[in-house]
This record gives sequence, C-alpha cells and structure tokens, in this order.
Amino acid sequence: MTDFTQIKGIAFDLDGTLVDSVPDLGAACRATLQDLALSPCSDEQVRNWVGNGTTMLMRRAMHNSLGCEPTDAQMDKAMPLFMQHYQQCLNQYSCLYEGVAEVLPKLHQQGYRLAIVTNKPYKFTVPLLQSFGIAPLFSLILGGDSLDKMKPDPLPLQHVMQQWQLETHEFLMVGDSRNDIRAAKAASVAAVGLTYGYNYGEDISLSGPDVVCDHFEQILALLASK
Repeated sequence: MTDFTQIKGIAFDLDGTLVDSVPDLGAACRATLQDLALSPCSDEQVRNWVGNGTTMLMRRAMHNSLGCEPTDAQMDKAMPLFMQHYQQCLNQYSCLYEGVAEVLPKLHQQGYRLAIVTNKPYKFTVPLLQSFGIAPLFSLILGGDSLDKMKPDPLPLQHVMQQWQLETHEFLMVGDSRNDIRAAKAASVAAVGLTYGYNYGEDISLSGPDVVCDHFEQILALLASK
C-alpha cells in the first residue's frame, strides 16, 4: 500500500482534472469544422476525445465528421484553424472543478511542490492557468510539446522528478485519464485517479490507480497524515 506521508511533489493533469475545458475545446472544434464545411460535433463527443493533445482531438473530430481517417493534407489545413479558434475562446466557458481553487493553495502552503503535466500545448496551458489565478502555485509547467514525449510516456514525470531531485516514492501523479495512470505506472510513482474527468467514457478504476477519488478535496485527506 502506498505511503502518502512520503510525498513531497505532486504533478497534476489539467483538462478534466483541474479545469473543465470541454466547452471551449468544443467551441473551437465546431468553428474549425464549420470553416471546413464539415458536420459539427457535440461537447459530449469532445469530452470523450480529450486527453491525447490537440492534434489527436482534431483528428477524432475530423474522423467523426468525414466518416473516415482524415488525410495529412486535411489535418494540415485543420490544425491552424483550430489553434486560432481555441486561442480566441481559451477561457470563455471553461471553469475550475469544485474544490480546486481551495485545495491547491493549501497544498502549496503545506510545502508540497506542485507541477502541471498536461498533453495540452504549452502555449495554451500557461494562459489558462493564469486566467484562473493559479499559475503561481506551480513551480514547473509542462505542456504536451514541452518534451520529446508526452503522457502516457513516463518522460514528463521523470523530468519533473529529476528537476526536483525527488525519488519515486516521494512523487504523486493526479489525473482523470488512463494516460495519467499509465504514465505514473511507467514512472513507478503513485497515482490518484479522479472519477469526474473525461477518460474516454471509461471508469478510471479500470486503469488501476493507487487511489480513486470522486472529489478533488479528498486529496487533502489522503495527505493529511503528513
């Protein structure tokens, strides 16, 4: 059983973990599809497509509209449009999940080192965190394009541990997706799986996190014995 009293650093996923960003991602997807004269998608569909970065999100949206895999040429045309639309509506409808605004400052005050490890492009990650006033709480922020590989590869988590000079038993990954749990397992660190996120419509417990939490506030109780 994981000894959470040893934890010194915590990495958080972003979309589906700290921020419900689907409304803005959905709006950007629909605007892009409209530009391309393709049928639209719903927020519920987007909710099941999030987690592997913006290119895969748009690829899934295109596949849904076309009924087949988009060509490289079609993706080359779609991605600049998507990036432009998402930049314009980055935090128009997105919101922090319940408890996030209260729990993160407490963890910071208690001395935990906090990081963001997301597959969202870095250029969108920092402004989104800043818009909610929580960016200063994180001493390290990694986007999906910050390193050569992204989750579920363990490289981002290994990078954070190396930067902070932490051992595997001192590090925790918190996320809502199987990519978060797989990355944690590959990096040999503890993982908390949140049930309220996106995760492709799957039960997060199927990925085998060390602990499953229904509410973000439960993380405080998990670490309370420190």
